[in-house]
Formats: sequence, structure tokens, C-alpha cells
Amino acid sequence: MQVLVVGAGVVGLAVARAAALAGHEVIVAEQTKGIGNGVSSRNSEVIHGGMYYPTGSLRAHHCPRGRRMLYEFCASHGVPHRKCGKLVVATEQAEVGKMEAILKQGVTNGVEGFTMIDGAAARAMEPALDCVAALHSPETGIIDSHTFMRALQGDLEDRGGMIAFGTRIERLNHTQAGWLVRYSGSDTGELAVDAVINSAGLGAQALARHTEDYPAARVPRLVMARGNYFGYAGRPAFSRLIYPAPRIDGGLGIHVTLDLAGRMRFGPDVEWIETEDYNVNASRAQSFYGAIRRYWPALKDGMLQPDYAGIRPKLTGPGEPAADFMIEAPAQHGLPRLIHLFGIESPGLTSSLSLADEVVSYLSI
Repeated sequence: MQVLVVGAGVVGLAVARAAALAGHEVIVAEQTKGIGNGVSSRNSEVIHGGMYYPTGSLRAHHCPRGRRMLYEFCASHGVPHRKCGKLVVATEQAEVGKMEAILKQGVTNGVEGFTMIDGAAARAMEPALDCVAALHSPETGIIDSHTFMRALQGDLEDRGGMIAFGTRIERLNHTQAGWLVRYSGSDTGELAVDAVINSAGLGAQALARHTEDYPAARVPRLVMARGNYFGYAGRPAFSRLIYPAPRIDGGLGIHVTLDLAGRMRFGPDVEWIETEDYNVNASRAQSFYGAIRRYWPALKDGMLQPDYAGIRPKLTGPGEPAADFMIEAPAQHGLPRLIHLFGIESPGLTSSLSLADEVVSYLSI
């Protein structure tokens, strides 16, 4: 079967690789000049444990499973990563009940080694930390996401798959034989394929609206949340990822992230935006200082510098419960061999290999 995957981000590449490994002839259409230039290039590079997500959700299933698959992939493909662990911290007694609920959910989701510790034990692990209790997730880690994506691309190409860079998919027309794909870019034309998988990230809804016979009511709204990151101009104070107790604002709070070079940065916050814009407003640092000092009081003024921003393709907005991943397969919309992926944000990187297995399973329907 000839399969077109739209989007060469981490999920698109994982899906394309899985389809190629299953014996399909795979083409990836990517409108930029390289892989991972959209949502995938601007995340925290965290390998998530999977403790936050509601029972029965796609996230609760794919994040822990995808994490295990990802560690195995990193080991077999030489992808740089580190299982550094993570502490989710309560800075006041009123937050401990919330932590207990997260612990229960994490155990339900199958997060290995996930435990609650008191403030003294947390400070023994991270002396700079100030908290009354913490959740310890030893399975959380960090990854070189670009090397991971290059490894996915390598497996895809080893199986005969290819990526058409500078190619924008304009329209999908349903035919008796499959799908007629209209594209533009460095070249313009039409291509007949048997199946289409839309993994276009921020562009997924636009492509769904340009899919012939696709029910307009099934296209969810796109809500863009910019997450700003600030780098730390000094030696790292922590050896693990540090997350505050989450709040209902569309994110998990301003947390400590580390990269494989040892740099420490903070983010992301949640800034609801209308248009795609990756500029970091330096004035937002003020709110970062207040949030960070709740768990790291020793942070000095002037130590945070604007770093980068990413945009999450959310399906829900301010004050609304976080939406699950949305996989629209033939069983949902009634069109053969067409799969649209919506709202694939965090923990999309961690979940990517597991998500790919599910998506490719729908090609036979």
C-alpha cells in the first residue's frame, strides 16, 4: 500500500517509520526544508513518566508505553538520553492532597517506582530545593530529540521510504481507488496514494478542512498556547527535573528542565495566542522569578535570559480541562484509509512510537 504521511515532526516520522516497517511504501510530505522544524523542534525534550493523565485516555495508555519503547529505541539506535528522574514538589501543605491524587493516578497508569517522599528526603536528593513533600519519578528522563528524529528518518529510508521536503499538501480528494493529493512548493502537481495520515501539527485542522467529504463538524478548533522558556545564566542548581504541583492553566507549571549538555532552563509558561509567533517577551521573566522562588528561593535577580518558545496545538482553551490526543480514523469519520491526528502536544514525543503503532494499525481498515 502506498501511504502518504503529512508532516515530518517526531510523530509523523514515527508513524512513517512504523508504516515502512509494516511493509508499506511510504512518502512523507514536509513543507519546510528539514525534519522537526515545527512543534517538535521547540519542546522541553523530556521523556515523561505518564502520571498525570486520566484513566482510559490515549495519553494514559501511550505515554508510559511509549516511554518504555523510547528508552529501548535510544539504546538500540545510539540516541543520547539520560534517565535523570524528576521531582514534583509541594511547596505548601495545602498542595499535598493534590500530590496524593497524582500519586494514585500514576500508580494506576503503571508508572514504575513512583513514590511520595517528605521534604527532608527531597532536600537530601536536591539540596537547593524548598518543599514540604515531593513525588519522585525515577523513570523520567531527557533526550536529544533531533538525534531521535534523525534515527527515525534513517529507519524510514532504510526501508525505502522518502521525505519530500518543501512540499505543502493543499487538498485531499477521495477517489474510488484511494486519495488524490494536490501539492505545491518546489514542485506542483497531484499524486495518487492508497492512504493518507495527517500529522501536520499546527496545520492538521487546515488540512482536514481541505479534505473532500470530511465532515466539517469533526474538525476540532485549534487553540494555540505558546510556552516560553528562559535560560539560567549560571551553574545548574539541580541534577533532576523539578516540577511544581500542577495548576489548571493548560500546563504543568514553570519547571526546571535540563539538557544533555547540563544547561538548566525554566519553562514553559502558558501564553494563549491567536497567531503563530515564537518571540519570547523578556518582560515575562518577572512572573518566572515568582513561580520559581516557590521551590528555589535562592534564585537571584537577573539570572534568567529569554531562550526560546514553542507552540502547543491544543484543542481546549483557558480554564477548560485538557483535551486528550485525538485520532480520527475510518471508524470515526467513515472515509477509508484516512487518519487525521489532532491535538498531539505533550507528551507527544514520549508517546510517539506507541502512537505510531496504533495509527498504522488503522491502515488495514
